Amino acid sequence: MLVGAVFFPLLGASIAGLFGRWIGDRAAQAATIICMVLAAICGLTAFWQVALGHAPTTIDIVTFLDVGGFEVNWALRYDTLSAVMVGMVTLISTLIHIYSVGPRFFAYLSLFTFMMLMLVTADNLVQLFFGWEGVGLASYLLIGFWYEKESACAAAMKAFIVNRVGDLFFMLGLALTFWTFGSVEFSAIFGSVAQHRDATFAGMPAYEVICVLLFLGACGKSAQLGLHTWLPDAMEGPTPVSALIHAATMVTAGVFLVARMSPVFEYAPTALAVVTVVGASTALFAATIGCVQNDIKRIIAYSTCSQLGYMFFAAGVGAYQGAVFHLFTHAFFKALLFLGAGSVIHAMSNEQDIRKMGGIWRKIPMTYAVMWIGSLALAGVPYFAGYYSKDFVLEAAYAAGTGVGMYAFAAGMIAAFLTAFYSWRLIILTFHGAPRADHHTMEHVHESPISMLAPLTVLAVGAITVGAVFKDNFVGHHWEQFWNGAIVNAPHNHIMDAAHHVPSWVPLAPTVVGLSGIALAYILYVLAPSIPGKLAATFGGLYRFLLNKWYFDELYDAIFVRPTRALARVLWQKVDAGVIDGVPNGAAALASDVAQGAVRLQTGRVANYAFTMIVGLAVFVTLLAFGAAR
Repeated sequence: MLVGAVFFPLLGASIAGLFGRWIGDRAAQAATIICMVLAAICGLTAFWQVALGHAPTTIDIVTFLDVGGFEVNWALRYDTLSAVMVGMVTLISTLIHIYSVGPRFFAYLSLFTFMMLMLVTADNLVQLFFGWEGVGLASYLLIGFWYEKESACAAAMKAFIVNRVGDLFFMLGLALTFWTFGSVEFSAIFGSVAQHRDATFAGMPAYEVICVLLFLGACGKSAQLGLHTWLPDAMEGPTPVSALIHAATMVTAGVFLVARMSPVFEYAPTALAVVTVVGASTALFAATIGCVQNDIKRIIAYSTCSQLGYMFFAAGVGAYQGAVFHLFTHAFFKALLFLGAGSVIHAMSNEQDIRKMGGIWRKIPMTYAVMWIGSLALAGVPYFAGYYSKDFVLEAAYAAGTGVGMYAFAAGMIAAFLTAFYSWRLIILTFHGAPRADHHTMEHVHESPISMLAPLTVLAVGAITVGAVFKDNFVGHHWEQFWNGAIVNAPHNHIMDAAHHVPSWVPLAPTVVGLSGIALAYILYVLAPSIPGKLAATFGGLYRFLLNKWYFDELYDAIFVRPTRALARVLWQKVDAGVIDGVPNGAAALASDVAQGAVRLQTGRVANYAFTMIVGLAVFVTLLAFGAAR
């Protein structure tokens, strides 16, 4: 069961990718769905046995690397953290497979799932890095799936390149970890954390450097401020890809990495402060942009970026369990929102601009209902899944009692208000009011087929229930027993207990600001719909600043892209074409000229050949005589 949860998706990817042409589309789809259903059964069984049954285990597969004295085994590490991720990833991915169509597409989805499962079950940093790079490759294939579109190809390349920046830091962190601990195995690292706590690197505490490097690697995968620019553009891929990337795979890998390495992070307070500040800043930054976007998928994408910020600042204040709890609940309501958005786009004949929608809720009532449920969970409205996890994250930030903790709490509260606002802006503009689409589009608005609605129903149930069902295990009274050491219990960090003893107004505040955000959206887009336009005109500079995503793309284009292209052009035209190609091309031209000259001597006349031989003989005799005379 434990092995099957990881390898069934690989089997499905292999069948669809290698034999899809021969067995046909339907057979390939059936094979991948069956494999994913089996993986989900195995994954949920693993969750039951390991997380709820408190039976951690490690399964050796094969020797992965054996170079000199450096040996790394390919093994599946099943503890509570791995079991939670495996159960969530396999279930969400199975629902997305059922929602989707296409054999090659299925192969990529299954490959993506396999790589993520390899990442979360890794027994060492090298194996984790293998899965880390694997999800990067799969995301490139999926984001650029519609390769005929130039924008999709550019988005895939952008995601690949931006993630390579983060991956460089990850590799440096991995190397420094090996240099410090003499091993990349998690058991060896965690077992000797206290022993090496005073290690230094270049005059700095080694743990601080390791953790900052690993976090910068996580920033690439989890789209934190500075390395976030690939995430909105990833919406160029098919909607199920967006759901898989944002809900169950890839972007959650960075949060998982920090949680997995929590025993080391606990000895790196400066690195934790960096994690807190970056996470809180990302939560606020992305929420401000989400308020003015008009593409339905991009709005949800920025909400993902913002929610990842919550997860990171929870980890930054030491509440790693709260970070994973929010990751877990977020998977259900974010997959629900993305697949719900896909259902809307399907109904609207591929229209994604919410300004061209409206008045469709009666025509697609099921999609409308699940979008409400997902938005309620995202906004943290009682008693939906997001309410439990987001509230705990904010309570932990407040309970930290530090300057960075209070900054995270304040940023998180503002972001909670903005999240509720833009969620209901999306709901109102998409479903309510007078239809703004053309007559032809409105005539063809229809509810999605059962193959799309069934996964939405399951996800909706999860978005309602998983927070209440698992709260006690993840962050409640049973958290120590549930996690069973999979995430550091931090004996000198009492944040998990302190988060339950904050002032009574703190747990109420997120609900109040969330409902206030919903009320503001209702006022601006239902009661007084002329106000948003007037505000945009009055504060035009601020509006354009947010609409253009704080001009990060333009800034990076000016600093990195254009100079790099200019340098590449010089290297191509002057160095490559002029020098590297010029030397062999010149030699070839010289050889050609010599050959041309030699060809002219081949006249075919015997008299010419005899004359040449006599001249040659005369020269030879002269030289011989001259040499003898000397």
